[in-house]
Amino acid sequence: MKLSMKLLILLAVFAMIVAACSSDSDDTTTTAAAGGDETTTTAAAGGDETTTTAAEGGGDEGLIIGVSWNNYNEERWARADEPAIQGALAATNATYISTDAGSSAEQQLADVENLISQGADALIILAQDGTAILPAVQSAADQGIPVIAYDRLIEDPSSFYITFDNVEVGRMQARAIYDLVPEGNYVFIKGNSADANADFLRGGQEEVLLEATGCEELVAPCPIINVGESYTDNWAPDVAQTNMEQFLTTNDNDVQAVVSSNDGMAGGVVAALDAQGLAGSVPVSGQDGDFSALNRVALGTQAVDVWKNAFALGQTAGEVAVQLAGGTGLDAVTAPGTLGDSAPAAGTAAAPFTTPGGVDVWSIILTPIPIIQDNLNVVLDAGWITTDDLCKDVESGSVAACP
Repeated sequence: MKLSMKLLILLAVFAMIVAACSSDSDDTTTTAAAGGDETTTTAAAGGDETTTTAAEGGGDEGLIIGVSWNNYNEERWARADEPAIQGALAATNATYISTDAGSSAEQQLADVENLISQGADALIILAQDGTAILPAVQSAADQGIPVIAYDRLIEDPSSFYITFDNVEVGRMQARAIYDLVPEGNYVFIKGNSADANADFLRGGQEEVLLEATGCEELVAPCPIINVGESYTDNWAPDVAQTNMEQFLTTNDNDVQAVVSSNDGMAGGVVAALDAQGLAGSVPVSGQDGDFSALNRVALGTQAVDVWKNAFALGQTAGEVAVQLAGGTGLDAVTAPGTLGDSAPAAGTAAAPFTTPGGVDVWSIILTPIPIIQDNLNVVLDAGWITTDDLCKDVESGSVAACP
């Protein structure tokens, strides 16, 4: 984008903010960011919010990177992913703008157009629905604006896919649960059906369990029997809890293991188990490294939490967005690789990825780490969680990480 056009766009955005501030009906807040910069949140039409953060020294001559969050209420987005993206952009004098779709695929379409209208030079999209978002991705492509499919797949060849190896996450979850329960009745709590990750995870879980048991299906006489399986709308903990309660009722509590695909849902599962006096005796899996989940691992009510270093993911996405916005081709992108074992090595090149629908996209895939009681020090040493949060209500000395 030429400088004169950038200035015009920023002036237009400034005028919109000033107009919003003068209106009694708009909800606009301004807070000082690190280094004296300002973060402005302005209520847009329909009630969604747009957040703009100027990088240190001002973003007048830098690029504008727009981020579309599907639902900002997830713990990790605000705590890890967003700060990492913002840090990467600040280091290159780029400006961060964002919207929150509040779990609405329809709103996310409008949000992306909103970000484009604000002059975004590249977009990072955490898709609510990987299929529903396709028209917005096409619109961006038509205008020469590169799109990063962030953590969730978008099957469009013009998008760049940055995520963790979600099939491997599923494998890690299943291995950990199988090591504890090599035979018995299993329940599978899957994610949102509109999110490709839900099926990537389930595929990895099934692969490990079939190989371990030598079965073709998880039905009798296989030593592991699938007695309940459900998708979970929006990965919602309360929906997962309701589904788990129903599976317990249907099976007269005869459930020996639960493979839950993320930490939020694992919390709902553990609540359902606790109501039946089964929490801690029925192993449960999860992923994301939520503080409450890592605490459950320390307490023994969750067996494994596959940690995805969202700091590394966010930094990678921020730096790749700047590369793409600056004209780097999809096949010429490289990873920053500065945030530990989960991140790709510095200079790692983009690699081709074929989607379940047969679409070829360019990608950078990060490596997850399974966390059990024996290696809780990994998340402590990384500064992901404090000892106080990890060891809350844990009996002193009962776990090595909790002295």
